[in-house]
Amino acid sequence: MTGFVAALFRHPVKGFTPEPLQAAELVPGQPFPCDRIWAVENGPSGYDPDAPAFIPKQKFTVLMSIPQVAQARTRYDAATTLLQAQAPGRPMFAERLADLEGRDAFARWVADLLGEEARGPLRVVQAVDGHRFTDHPRGHVSIINMASVRDLESRMGMPIDPLRFRANLYVEGWPAWAENDWTGRRLMLGWARAEVFKPIVRCAATHVNPDTAERDMDIVKGLYDAYGHMNCGIYVHVTQGGQVSLGDACAAPIREDAV
Repeated sequence: MTGFVAALFRHPVKGFTPEPLQAAELVPGQPFPCDRIWAVENGPSGYDPDAPAFIPKQKFTVLMSIPQVAQARTRYDAATTLLQAQAPGRPMFAERLADLEGRDAFARWVADLLGEEARGPLRVVQAVDGHRFTDHPRGHVSIINMASVRDLESRMGMPIDPLRFRANLYVEGWPAWAENDWTGRRLMLGWARAEVFKPIVRCAATHVNPDTAERDMDIVKGLYDAYGHMNCGIYVHVTQGGQVSLGDACAAPIREDAV
């Protein structure tokens, strides 16, 4: 049962624009490259760069609590740390996040965009020492099964943009919802190998339309009504490094009793 990589995305700034990739180099025990390495703190979060630890997503400017975040369109250059951002009715932003002045400027730009929706004060923080601002402390790499999304579409009777799920890999060719039974089993992802950690429990972030920045669909209720759970996608941990590229094979695990 082999699928293939239909899309690859990184999210350099937590909650902001997914960036499409042609390929990514996966490293054993490490998160997806250049993914959730920056975040905008929405009021004091308790994050300490000298002792980085998991912080709940509610402490940051994320879609779950502030849909207007989706109005921003961001683009990040990892080599220079230059972040570009634009939004309707707002001036273009372009500053290096490596510079304190650039981080402060982006915090002000986001504050102007969000207005009263932001609790504030806003502050741009950086993940260090392998830390990532993921929604789960061990959510290293996330994968969406496109067949599962299409099945949910058919149950809800409306189209669903897969980018609502903000995954790293989108896979075609797997049976719908088969991934929910794969915890602890091994996958081939291009030239890399990974172990399934757990299904991803979804939240209200998926309710936000990534194009319009409006809450226009209750994905969580749709999942529960249709299947009795709120899962869509899986987290995996990379066990053997290697490159994964668009079109690469993603072999689903073979059941032990079928060997």
